[in-house]
Amino acid sequence: MKQNNQVFDNVLDLIGNTPLIRLNKITSKFKGNFFAKVEAFNPGHSSKDRIALHIIEEAERKGILNPGDTIIETTSGNTGFSIAMVSIIKGYDCVLAVSSKSSADKIDMLKTMGAKVYVCPAHVSADDPRSYYQVAKRLHEEIKGSVYINQYFNELNIDAHYHSTGPEIWNQTEGKITHLVACSGTGGTISGTAKYLKEQNPNIKVIGVDAFGSVLKKYHETREFDEKEIYPYRIEGLGKNLIPTATDFDAIDEFIKVTDEESAHTARLIAKTEGLFVGYTSGAAMQAIAQLNEQGEFNENDNVVVIFPDHGSRYMSKVYSDKWMNEQGFFDSVNHETEKTVQYVK
Repeated sequence: MKQNNQVFDNVLDLIGNTPLIRLNKITSKFKGNFFAKVEAFNPGHSSKDRIALHIIEEAERKGILNPGDTIIETTSGNTGFSIAMVSIIKGYDCVLAVSSKSSADKIDMLKTMGAKVYVCPAHVSADDPRSYYQVAKRLHEEIKGSVYINQYFNELNIDAHYHSTGPEIWNQTEGKITHLVACSGTGGTISGTAKYLKEQNPNIKVIGVDAFGSVLKKYHETREFDEKEIYPYRIEGLGKNLIPTATDFDAIDEFIKVTDEESAHTARLIAKTEGLFVGYTSGAAMQAIAQLNEQGEFNENDNVVVIFPDHGSRYMSKVYSDKWMNEQGFFDSVNHETEKTVQYVK
């Protein structure tokens, strides 16, 4: 078939060039102009498509990956989905060590994409043999012809966003961006994007979003790893119980922490105000903006870009489930669902 700009060779050609969408209702009382980089428009519905393709193609270029090899990775779900998608197109086997904190939706999606999935307990130390880090390392040692992506300690994680997300945001804002707000897990998204943007304008302020129960904010401020900061929390793909080398802490100006509960409600609010069905970490990023606004961070002329990392369909059994929200104690006298939007006809 004759190629044109509406026909693509395969799904991988759709990775990147995601839209920047102005936020209107949810920010109507805030100072400044707010825009969301909506990564759910990637074919794998998350920003992790970018790193999966970049890291795998670099491994191919260097001769590390060969036909018939197995790709192994640790993931909270999104990176695994992206790697599985790329593996299908490129003909690799895919083995994933997944945190038990990942939603059942995510795990089912990974299996649907042909990946072999090992579900590992979430609330164990990173060096525990049951942790998904250690399970992935063991599988790499056991499976001949395997390559371990290791996104938490892979500099290519940063590189992928330096070459794609950063330039896209700079061009889409015509260089007028003043603030970048992004969640930090592996740190690749915020670090790579920030590195590019600060090369264009060092005055752009980069704010990382962290979870209570994670060590990142304190490490950024003190450069000390404090185990006392660690305790279980619910948000997936945000924060860490170790220090990923894929995080460039020097590229980030400050961190702000958000709670599980407020992030969950804010994710639901984004859907109801902006019509954007986004994931739990998007709620966390938007919650951070609300807190920053309360602190007087923004002025009327600021152009704030927030990265919404993934799609809400990955969280149907969690933040978009009234049952799950109620079980977590997230519906109370302040935050509760009073609308009866579903009616059954007898």
